[in-house]
Amino acid sequence: MIDLSINRENLDRNIKKARENNVIIPTIAQMQHPETIPEKIQAKLKSVGLWDVNPLNLFRITWKNEAKESGGGYQAVPNYVELPSSLTGVPCRIIAMAGKWFPTGCHKVGASFGCLAPRLVTGQFDASYHKAVWPSTGNYCRGGAFNSKLLACDSVAILPAEMSQERFDWLKSIAGEVIATPGCESNVKEIFDKTWELKQDPQYMIFNQFEEMGNPLWHYNVTGNALADLYEAVKRPGDRLSGACFTSGSAGTMSAGDRLKDLYPHLKLAVGEALQCPTIVNNGFGGHRIEGIGDKHIPWIHNVKNTDMAIAIDDEDSQRLLRLFNTPDGQKYLKEELGLDAGLIEKLTWLGISGIANVLCCIKMAKYYEFTEHDVIATVLTDSAVMYGSRVEELNQAHGAYNAHEAALDHNLHMLGLKTDNLLELTYQERKRVHNLKYYTWVEQQARDVKDLNDLWYDTENTWDAVHNQAKDLDELINQFNEATGLLKSL
Repeated sequence: MIDLSINRENLDRNIKKARENNVIIPTIAQMQHPETIPEKIQAKLKSVGLWDVNPLNLFRITWKNEAKESGGGYQAVPNYVELPSSLTGVPCRIIAMAGKWFPTGCHKVGASFGCLAPRLVTGQFDASYHKAVWPSTGNYCRGGAFNSKLLACDSVAILPAEMSQERFDWLKSIAGEVIATPGCESNVKEIFDKTWELKQDPQYMIFNQFEEMGNPLWHYNVTGNALADLYEAVKRPGDRLSGACFTSGSAGTMSAGDRLKDLYPHLKLAVGEALQCPTIVNNGFGGHRIEGIGDKHIPWIHNVKNTDMAIAIDDEDSQRLLRLFNTPDGQKYLKEELGLDAGLIEKLTWLGISGIANVLCCIKMAKYYEFTEHDVIATVLTDSAVMYGSRVEELNQAHGAYNAHEAALDHNLHMLGLKTDNLLELTYQERKRVHNLKYYTWVEQQARDVKDLNDLWYDTENTWDAVHNQAKDLDELINQFNEATGLLKSL
């Protein structure tokens, strides 16, 4: 469970700093139901841009923001893309909830909030002394640095040197310090090694997304319920929510699948990874280009016992489709050959590289289970193509200018041509094998207790279930924090 014990002295300093910086903290319940956010805050947001470094943007950590760059309010149904059969080649419905309309353009701002908020409102993190360290394969450190800035905290962003240039350019203006570690998104041990180095200085507090239980707490309660709201809003008579697929970076989003399985017990839950780094499917390793996923280890916070399938996605498929969706000739093919309307073509730019991989996981699941037009598969789009303009240009340089022939080939080879290879339906023993892989990272390298590792498998009631249920306790502490600052009363 998440430690919610109070450090009174630090907490008083955090309250004072929040008061000085006009910081009001939203609750998990408000992120689920943003319509309950005080009307005065909603009115103030009308003059705030989505990416503005303004504490009010903490109240935009929700899937239900209006799709506006500035001044947006909230809506009942999350922003999403439904991919038609003419594009996917499968008869089932695939619905993908969009992270583009979070501050920073990515839902990781929510996961990082789930990690920072418990320590901030308990005083375990002292905002006047500690520096928040955000080890990441890309987007999580962006979300963490942004939240730190909004909450008037110092931050350190750690990410692999080979991540997209857009990430580094943006971080320079937000994070107090940016550290580039060797390698690509699959080089997580190098990131962990850097955090061990920083831990020697007590001023640094590590918020490791791969082990912080605030990450699954947030996704279970916010993302999981948002996906359920989306499905209930778009389902047709006879539809059934049959599957959910999420690629694994930190595996935080997998806990949204845990929530969906609670609500829809027959749902199949799949975890995706890169074929070039098939840790789950084949105990494999390697570098890959699906930014933010597939990290040569099993995250501590992955509830493997509740995962039905592992799917490996070729990073070449995701790269080729990125170009298809984000070049004029690719979009012309989508319009003229597939008959997609302009609105949908625009929404396909809401798919970043890992979002494309999520959709490909859905297609492979649909083919494996022979889903029909009555089946619905849900996923999320972590970020959008905004973060990958440089990658599209790199692809153009590597392969030459895009054209209609290339667009047709990419669609047919890298989406319609997907097969049910490189996936694994997980039996009980297969799940246990994957869970056991945690030992080598978390017990041997990261000094976790083997008893805690066993509890994650054998005692789900007092581990996963208990964490998911701590949202109400966290909200109570957040409400007490806001009351102590007095800022809500003075709105």
